[in-house]
Amino acid sequence: MKERPHEPNTPKALNGLTAKSLLIATFIFPINVFWIIQLEVVRYTHPTLVHPLSNAIFIIFWLVIVGYSLKIISPKIGLTPQEVLTIYIMLCVVSSLCSHDMIEILVTLMGHPFRFATSENEWRDLFWRQLPEWLVVNNEKVLKGYYEGASSLYVKEHLTAWMMPSLWWITFIFVLLTVMLCINIILRIQWTERERLTYPIIQLALEITDQKLTFFRNRLMWLGFALASLISILNLLNSIFPELPYIPVKRQNIHQYFTSPPLNAMGGVRVAFYPFVIGISFLIPLDLLFSCWFFYWLYKTELMVGKIVGMSNLPGFPYANEQAFGAYIGLLVFTFWAGRSHFKNLTHHLLHPHDTKTKEKNTDNNEPISYRLAFSGIIIGLAFLTIFSYKIGMSFWVIPIFFFIYFLLAIMIARLRAELGFLVHDLHRIDPHSMIITGVGTRRLDTGTLITFSVYMFFNRAYRAHPMPQQLEALKISRVQNINPKQIVISILVATLMGSFITFWLLLDNYYRHGAESGYYGPWALGFGRQVYNQLAGWLNYQQDHDSIGMGFAGIGLGLTSALMILRARFLWWPLHPLGYAMANSWGMSNLWSCLLVVWSIKFLILRHGGLKSYRRAIPFFLGMALGDYIFGSAWSIGSILTNTTLYQFWP
Repeated sequence: MKERPHEPNTPKALNGLTAKSLLIATFIFPINVFWIIQLEVVRYTHPTLVHPLSNAIFIIFWLVIVGYSLKIISPKIGLTPQEVLTIYIMLCVVSSLCSHDMIEILVTLMGHPFRFATSENEWRDLFWRQLPEWLVVNNEKVLKGYYEGASSLYVKEHLTAWMMPSLWWITFIFVLLTVMLCINIILRIQWTERERLTYPIIQLALEITDQKLTFFRNRLMWLGFALASLISILNLLNSIFPELPYIPVKRQNIHQYFTSPPLNAMGGVRVAFYPFVIGISFLIPLDLLFSCWFFYWLYKTELMVGKIVGMSNLPGFPYANEQAFGAYIGLLVFTFWAGRSHFKNLTHHLLHPHDTKTKEKNTDNNEPISYRLAFSGIIIGLAFLTIFSYKIGMSFWVIPIFFFIYFLLAIMIARLRAELGFLVHDLHRIDPHSMIITGVGTRRLDTGTLITFSVYMFFNRAYRAHPMPQQLEALKISRVQNINPKQIVISILVATLMGSFITFWLLLDNYYRHGAESGYYGPWALGFGRQVYNQLAGWLNYQQDHDSIGMGFAGIGLGLTSALMILRARFLWWPLHPLGYAMANSWGMSNLWSCLLVVWSIKFLILRHGGLKSYRRAIPFFLGMALGDYIFGSAWSIGSILTNTTLYQFWP
């Protein structure tokens, strides 16, 4: 893995954001967004749910090849690794925004209640008039073309109706991501340089863009690439000619083998052997690999034991989401405790900027912006988010609790990616509004607060494409490749603005041409709105009190995590990491646990019998598997779009 510490004598930072890289990125962004929309909205496959992002890897792979070819002709027209990685960073930000868990949801929420309000669902009486007019589209004529199609976005009435709400939401998204970026700048030095977290997710991109091309000269890499490619080609042929054999690497259910009590209490069980998951996961530390699949099966055992002793009759048992929330809070407490010296000195530095001793301990000379400016950005950003939420209708006392939980979870996801490198971090139903409702119920929350919870579902439904870890990894990439960090920050902000505008534009353009309810799109073109506003109606019609049992299980999660962290600190041999416990019931773990079991077994044997040297020699083979699966799988997805047929999709 690429790890180049930044020494005092490091040469001057190199340029990544150049006129050339910005021009290429600007050209690629609409193509990339269109590609994602075709896959996720039309064909209902979801490349943005796993990391590293396959579309971004595919694009920089070809940029490296084209750039290297041009450099042979003339060094001036080729692309440097710093330029390619800057484009990669921007692509990751844009892809996160245009994803199944961000703006794809937001657009579907903006007009849905006005199109589908009926006397049966009572939306008109319950909340219709309290929806913020400046954030939604309520013109029936405008929505008719959006939902029925055979129309055009480029009509004055349509553009006028969508312009103001879209601009407000783009501003909100920009401020939200700016606050994340400022937090990442404050956390970076502690996690990257002092704790030296490994950042497994970025290693494939670093290897591909290595200037010496050593990765592409490695025979083991090409062996892994060939293995994954062969599987992908055979499965492609099977999708065209079903009589040909299929290699079962994608997820498939096996719960039909667990139908007798108490085994049937486990619920669905899936196995999968995705080559790209096995390849990337080889970089995950051994104890974390073991903890992931171990706690997954411990969670399934908990379900069976609950059935045996009768606890499964409790609504919500085993309160896995509440346990996971408590676990994440516990992990954050220990994370901040480990960095207490950094945060103590940082606080002193902010309060006493002229203290020379503090400056030496918390120098921000190598940061993109000063810590004082980053802290100011957080304060100003939070003030804007507070006013924005209050104008929608959220109660003033709820706002700080909501965003406190949100940014804590965002920090935890960034930490999870940097330390564990697990490919999926969904955190379904582990979100601010769910935890607030568990804690206080809906009786104490007014309609405006519940409406705000609902319209905020576009960035709180799930966190699989969360942008905060993308930003932190970008700062790590700039450190490894000695890219000017200020340019990285500018790149992220530019990508945020451009990506938001382009995603709104292409989504609306597509919906007006084909119609959101025409059947051209997958189930969630309407499903997100239906799900969100039915949930809102349920909150308003059936008010509930706080869930003391759920809060108790959150306390159990916090306690178990604390115990596991103490054991890890006291005993170096202790094999269980609480991150595995926190993710035990997650969507990602239910789909990928078997991949992690395979990787753990292989890595354990390699380290046991070959040592660290053999492990390092094996890394190119596994990264080659991931690259081969990504390149061919992405090619088949493009083929599906061009031919308008269903070809083999390597994920999900």
